[in-house]
Amino acid sequence: MIARLKGLVDAVGEDWLIVDVGGVGYLVFASARTLGALPGLGEPVALDVETHVREDHIHLYGFTGTAEKDQFSLLTSVQGVGAKMALSVLSVLGPQDLADAIAHGDKTALTRANGVGPKVAQRLINELADKMPALPGSMPGLAGGAGGPGGSAMAGRAAAPGGGVAHDAVSALVNLGYRPADAQAAVARLIKDAERDPPLADLIRQGLRELAS
Repeated sequence: MIARLKGLVDAVGEDWLIVDVGGVGYLVFASARTLGALPGLGEPVALDVETHVREDHIHLYGFTGTAEKDQFSLLTSVQGVGAKMALSVLSVLGPQDLADAIAHGDKTALTRANGVGPKVAQRLINELADKMPALPGSMPGLAGGAGGPGGSAMAGRAAAPGGGVAHDAVSALVNLGYRPADAQAAVARLIKDAERDPPLADLIRQGLRELAS
């Protein structure tokens, strides 16, 4: 089983990337948060990986760290929740946010994910309340990717603008180590300059570039 990949970012799609490891390209599915935090094409990246083996395919799922990977495993253990839905949840809720949503029974937060309705959200809360540990820290950054100073996920939620893609982007940037005020300012500038509302992955990626400049 493949548990970790270290290589170069070869290509990035809507819900996947290709990691070039010694000339071999591995197709890895990932959340919007992970994709948005990737370094540029040709840059080094390291991902924790969960391998799903089925009769007709082998799929790799990549994560920024063990917290996200462990939560993916817990999510997919819930009846009716497959890998695609689990990645959808992880795209809008970072590890700390997800742990808080489960602990507090926050169905509204969970239903922000595509494909998650009130019934599925309640099932997630019921089945994971005693299984998902509270997370004391923020999500680590990608090895070989962008990083930044200070900040915590709790502060990010307090500083983020209310609801929607902007809130999710600010939360993701704070989870990757940037200060809440800097993340909020960067996202606000990007949304102001955009002709239309950008997808979450694009907003996170552009925010990382702006914060790193």
